[in-house]
Amino acid sequence: MLSLVAVAAPADAQGFRFNSFDVQGNQRTNDASVLQVAGLAPGTTVSAGQVNDALQRLQNSGLFESVEVAPRGNTLVISVVEYPTINRIAVEGNRRLDDDELLAVLQSTPRRVFSPITAERDAAAIAEAYRVTGRLTATATPQIIRRDDNRVDLVFVVTEGSVVETQRIAFVGNRDYSDRRLRQILESTQAGLFRALIRSDTFIEDRIALDRQLLTDFYQDRGYIDFAIQSVTPELSRDRGAYFVTFNIREGQSYRVGNLSVVSEFPGADPALFQGAINIRQGVRYSPRIIDNAITRMENLASDQGLRFVRIEPRLTRDNANLIVNVEFVITRGERVFVERIDIEGNQTTLDRVIRRQFDVVEGDPMDARQIRAAAERIRATGFFADVQVDGRRGTTPEQVIVDVDVEEQPTGSLGFSASYSTDSGAGLAVNFSEENFLGRGQAVAVGFNTTEGSQSLNFSFTEPALLRRDLEFGVSAYYAIEEDNDSDAESTSYGVGTSLGFPISENSRLRLFYNFDHDEIVGRDPALDSAILLNEASEADTSRVGFTYSFDNRATGLNPNAGVAFAFTGEYAGLGGDTEFIRARVRALAETRIAREEVTLRATLEGGVINALDGGTRASNRFSLSSRQMRGFESGGLGPRDTGATNENALGGNYFAVARFEAAFPIGLPEEYGISGGAFFDVGSVWGLDDTAGSMGTVDDEFRLRTVVGVSVFWDTALGPLRFNFSRPIEFEDYDRTREFDFTVEARF
Repeated sequence: MLSLVAVAAPADAQGFRFNSFDVQGNQRTNDASVLQVAGLAPGTTVSAGQVNDALQRLQNSGLFESVEVAPRGNTLVISVVEYPTINRIAVEGNRRLDDDELLAVLQSTPRRVFSPITAERDAAAIAEAYRVTGRLTATATPQIIRRDDNRVDLVFVVTEGSVVETQRIAFVGNRDYSDRRLRQILESTQAGLFRALIRSDTFIEDRIALDRQLLTDFYQDRGYIDFAIQSVTPELSRDRGAYFVTFNIREGQSYRVGNLSVVSEFPGADPALFQGAINIRQGVRYSPRIIDNAITRMENLASDQGLRFVRIEPRLTRDNANLIVNVEFVITRGERVFVERIDIEGNQTTLDRVIRRQFDVVEGDPMDARQIRAAAERIRATGFFADVQVDGRRGTTPEQVIVDVDVEEQPTGSLGFSASYSTDSGAGLAVNFSEENFLGRGQAVAVGFNTTEGSQSLNFSFTEPALLRRDLEFGVSAYYAIEEDNDSDAESTSYGVGTSLGFPISENSRLRLFYNFDHDEIVGRDPALDSAILLNEASEADTSRVGFTYSFDNRATGLNPNAGVAFAFTGEYAGLGGDTEFIRARVRALAETRIAREEVTLRATLEGGVINALDGGTRASNRFSLSSRQMRGFESGGLGPRDTGATNENALGGNYFAVARFEAAFPIGLPEEYGISGGAFFDVGSVWGLDDTAGSMGTVDDEFRLRTVVGVSVFWDTALGPLRFNFSRPIEFEDYDRTREFDFTVEARF
C-alpha cells in the first residue's frame, strides 16, 4: 500500500482540497490506476458531489467488489476490495445442450477477473442458446464459490424448461388455397400427434423469415404478382408452453403470360434470333422463375454470338381485365464492369475450387449480376453450407468489381441406422454411411449394408460431380449380395463393379454412360424339385455390359409448378467378354399433377422393358420380374411365366414386361397433425415371353396375359417413419399367380 502526498493548500468553504490520497486494499491494481479511474488529482479543490462521483466511477469500473472513500483531514482514504480471479467455470443442470456448446458462448474465462456484469451477460447468452432450440423458458443463474487467494469458481446453474411447440399455424386472407396446403409449404410445422417424440414442431423464431420466403415463392410461381405477407404474428400462450402463429396475407389475382416480344437497343443483336430463345408458351402461369430462365437463355445466346456487356431487361405490362402479363424483353448495353477477382472466406474444409466451379464467370470476365446470383443459389444447393453470402464491392478501379463469397460450413456426413418391416421381405436392418463433401472436394462417398430375411447386401459408391472441372459426373460403384430363392432352397450369390459418366444435354435432361461387370452364381438347385428350365441354365455366369441412360425431369424447373413429367430410357449391350450376350432396354415415364386447389395429387407411371438374347437364351438373373412395389396386389415375382409342373413351381421371369400404375393421394378429413392421409390406385401389367418353354412336365404358358388390381392406401407419418398400408384386390390374374391383398412398409432412421 502506498500513500500519494501533495503540497498542502487551504480549501474554501465550498469544497475539499486533499493534499494526499491513501489507497487501501488493492492488490492487482496500482494506486495510480485507482486515482485515474476516480478522476482525482492532488491539490485540486473538489466538492462533495465530485467526491461522490469519484466513488461512483470506481464502483462502476468493474474492477472492485466494494469501494469506500473517507476524508481524513487533508487526506482522502480510498478503501477497495478487488473482484476475485476466476479459478474455473462450470455449467450444471444442462442435459439437452452439452458443456462445450454452452461454454463456447461465454465471455468469462478462467484466470481473468470475475465481473458480475459479464456473468449476467453470459447467463443471457446461455438462455439464448436454449431459445433457438425452442426452449423459451430456459434460465441460467450465475453463482460463485469462494476459494483461497481471492479466487472463485463460477458456476452457471441452468434450468432448461420444456420445449415451446407451435400449437397452431393459421392463415388470414387466403382464398384460393387452404390452410392445410399452405402449411405444407412452410419449414415450420404445428404440433402433431407424437409431439412428445417429434421435435419438428418446436417453435424457432429464425424459421419465420424462411417461411415468409417459401410462402412468397409459392404464390409467385402460381402467377400471384400482388401477393404480400402483411404480417406474421407469433403469440405465446399464457402458460408459455406453446405458440400460435398467424400469417396475414393478401393473395391478389393469378396472372398468365400474354404476349412475348423482344426489342433490341444493342447494335448487332437480332431480335428475331433472341425471340426463339424465350421458350415460354402464352397462357402459362406467370412466374418470375420462368422469366429468369428465359433471360439466362438469351444471355447465353448473346455470349455465343460474341456480344459482350449485353443486358436483358424484362418490361411487364399488366392487363388487369384479362389477368395477363405482357412481357417485352429489351436488349440493352450494360455497364462495362469486369470481375477483378473472387474472394472466398469461411471455408475451413471445402476447397476453394469446389465453390469457384459454381460460377460461370472467372476473373477478367464481364460482370453479370444475374450470373452471380445464380452462382450463389448453386452454392447453397450443394448442401455444404449453412449460410452463403455473395456480395460485390468496388475493385481497384471503377470498372472492376470484387466478388466476396462468405460461407459458413455445416456437417455433410451422416451415419444412418434404419429398421424396416414389410410382408414381402420381413424385418430388415440397414446401416448407411455417406459423406457428400469428402475431404472438402465436393465428392460423394457412400457405404451401405442391408439385411432382411433371406438376403444380405453390401454396396459402395463414389461420385465426382465435376470431373476435369466440368459438368461431368463420374462415378464408380461395387456391390456384393446373397439372396435366397423364395420358391426353393436355392441360394444366389452375386457381386459386381461399375463405372459411369453423366453430363447435361439440355436444361432438364442428362445422359449417363455406364459400364458394369456382374458375376452371379446359383447353388442348391434340386433336379427333383426345381424347374428344368432353370436347371438347363448355367449356374454361374459373368456379364459384361455397357449402356446409357437418358433422363428428363421438369418437375422442379417446368413451367407448371403443379405438374411435371419425368422420363428415363436405358439401353445396354452385354457381350464385351463374359458368358452372356444380350441387348436390354427399359423405359420409365412418370407424370403427376395437383388438382382441387392442390389438395389432391394424381400420378401415373408407365414402365416397360425388353431383353433379346444373342447367344441362344436369356438367364433368369437377366430376365424381368415385377416386385410388389411395381405391381401391387401380387407377391414379388408372383406374376408372369411360372413352371407349374415343377414341385417348387418356380417363377421364371420374362423377356418382356409392361406395367402402368395410376394413383391418387388425398386428405381423408382427419386433423392434419395426425399425419394420416388416404389414396387409391389401379395397376395393370404383365410379364411374358421365354426363349425356352419346355418345363418340367410340358410347356410353360409365357403368353401376354394382362393382370389388373385395384386398391386403397393409408399413409401415416409416424414417429418411426412413413408408414404405408395397401389394401389390394386383384381383378384379373391367372390361377398360378401369387397374389397379396394387404401389405405395409415402414422405415425408421435414428
